[in-house]
Amino acid sequence: MAWPDRLESGQPYPLGATWDGLGANFAVFSANADGIDLCLFDPSGRREIARMPLPECTDEVWHGYLPNAHLGLLYGFRAHGRYEPEDGHRFNPHKLLLDPYARQIAGQVQWSDALFGYRVASGRGDLSYDRRDSAVAMPKAVLVDDSFSWGDDRPPQTPWSDTVIYEAHVRGLSMLREDVLPYQRGTFAALAHPAFIEHVKRMGVTAVELLPVHGFVQDRYLVSQGLKNYWGYNTLSFFAPEPRYLSAGDRNEFKVAIRRLHAAGLEVILDVVYNHTAEGSELGPTLSFRGLDNRSYYRLVKDEPRYCINDTGTGNTLNISHPRVLQMVMDSLRYWVTHYRIDGFRFDLGVTLGREEYGFDPGSGFFDVLRQDPVLSRVKLISEPWDIGPGGYQLGHHPPGFAEWNDRFRDNVRRFWRGDAGQRAELAARLSGSGDIFDRRARRPWASVNFIASHDGFTLKDIVSYSERHNAANGEDNRDGHSGNYSANWGAEGPTDNPEIRERRARLERAMLATVFLALGTPMLLAGDEFGRTQNGNNNAYCQDNETSWIDWSLLEGPDGQILSDFVAALAKARHDYPLLRCRSFLYGDRELAPGITDIAWFDEKAGTPSPDDWNAAEARLLTLRRAAHGDDGTICVMTLMLNATHEPRNFRIPPPTPVILMIDSANPGAPEMLVESEEVEVAPQSLVLLRGRIAGGGA
Repeated sequence: MAWPDRLESGQPYPLGATWDGLGANFAVFSANADGIDLCLFDPSGRREIARMPLPECTDEVWHGYLPNAHLGLLYGFRAHGRYEPEDGHRFNPHKLLLDPYARQIAGQVQWSDALFGYRVASGRGDLSYDRRDSAVAMPKAVLVDDSFSWGDDRPPQTPWSDTVIYEAHVRGLSMLREDVLPYQRGTFAALAHPAFIEHVKRMGVTAVELLPVHGFVQDRYLVSQGLKNYWGYNTLSFFAPEPRYLSAGDRNEFKVAIRRLHAAGLEVILDVVYNHTAEGSELGPTLSFRGLDNRSYYRLVKDEPRYCINDTGTGNTLNISHPRVLQMVMDSLRYWVTHYRIDGFRFDLGVTLGREEYGFDPGSGFFDVLRQDPVLSRVKLISEPWDIGPGGYQLGHHPPGFAEWNDRFRDNVRRFWRGDAGQRAELAARLSGSGDIFDRRARRPWASVNFIASHDGFTLKDIVSYSERHNAANGEDNRDGHSGNYSANWGAEGPTDNPEIRERRARLERAMLATVFLALGTPMLLAGDEFGRTQNGNNNAYCQDNETSWIDWSLLEGPDGQILSDFVAALAKARHDYPLLRCRSFLYGDRELAPGITDIAWFDEKAGTPSPDDWNAAEARLLTLRRAAHGDDGTICVMTLMLNATHEPRNFRIPPPTPVILMIDSANPGAPEMLVESEEVEVAPQSLVLLRGRIAGGGA
């Protein structure tokens, strides 16, 4: 096709490339560019076939209209302007730039020194200037049409108090599944496989939370080491799905998967990375944002704008305080909700998004815009409440409407069950929804996302199998990853045939999972933990795109995997059947429902109330929690949880009421419910039991 010599003026909105059936409008923001060219490429993406300046700039948006543009057209931008790094400007028209609003990308970054705006080997570093064309090494944006027939799709809209999250990786979920077609393994097509849906439903899961699916870049260093950025926290495109997750290159594959998950009553939550981009520090490549307007898109050091602020530990920090950058983030979020029907987001390094120049602010522009948005304020919002910047730990300080990953729950539960001293009082707070952290501004217990393991760290199996990290395969001399894991191997580092060690580990796995499901708050389960997945002691498998990270579903068929998964299913059923285990409000023991029965109460193993000295006793490792609530039938439902973190079986006296039903015993996971008419129950070492009682008319 012969393209015109020049573009028509077009419109400044919407941003990105918009096809109207007759052609396409292109619009891109840059406050500091002198001009921007639209570059068109042949279907292979290797040959530039046309280059035309965007003819208009309105409100700092450059725009133009291309008649007869067809779907599937490959394009990119080149930006003209000052190359003055010491003033924060890094324009270089020799570098092809990906459209920040690209909704599909073709190809991958092919690492070359030509991708850098400066001469990599120059003694002047980033103050030098590179004139090589980077187009052949760059992915291209694809002109697409977003139409899709959703039929009668209805997002589940599961209430927060009923939510159970399953954290998973698109690729890792299915790479080892033999019941998935080989070409579909590791892709969106496998995400809604009937066997997977059946499994997570049985586990009580209501929401599948996916590690990043935005188009991302493989780090040059990892590629040079024969490794990959498996997790995907290296975003290049905030609107386009990662091409490697598309089995046949069709974006609708993801929409079909979401449609099927919704039909099964499952929500889809995306882990999103808006705190930084794949361009790294000031010494990184020029792929998109840096070349379009470095000074607008990134936070730069005040008085030294040559350098990026690195609150994220990745080299750069996206400048969310800039209105156009904030607009891009909000447009991206709305796009995933409206065009992909995503049900929620987990914000990586959420503190960075709420940081203004003076520090973290729960009333920052990002939070304010998000909370008032008519689309985004209605989906689930989860923050990772920390980064490495100043004042970077902000657990509990996010605004209403947000849930937060509760690392204090994770660490305390690990330490309590490991037998560390002085953990009982903190455990009491964590089990009751962490009201000491979250009960402010009318927030609810669901704001605490409770977990024992996530993608970042040991799996549950490894928490009880390794005392030290084993990350040698990452190529960093075992220095990467967390050093404080609060784990223990219980007598042997790694796998063992010792039956006593294996039994102890199995008891602890069940006890920790039960603590997650039976605490107030939102439980989160790491994919595979429900049947004993291991990473062989690697607690930072971000670069392991192999069997280390992929889920071995054959474990589910083994006897240990069956026992553990059946136990998790029983926990999920109990949580579902008894609203008292997922209270919508914080409990403080200040409401008496019957004589001597308050909404929540704490006891020692003798059914006595612990004194302040008892709570602070370093070696106290026994605890009883009783919760009570009015039932629909006029009776009072009572649930009692007894925890024994010692190495010996202990008798617990049952606080009123008695008799009770023993519902769950983590030491005897297959046992049926049984009536307990005595006043005591034995709790096995490093185990817990859940009892159910009922009071009618003030009696037992």
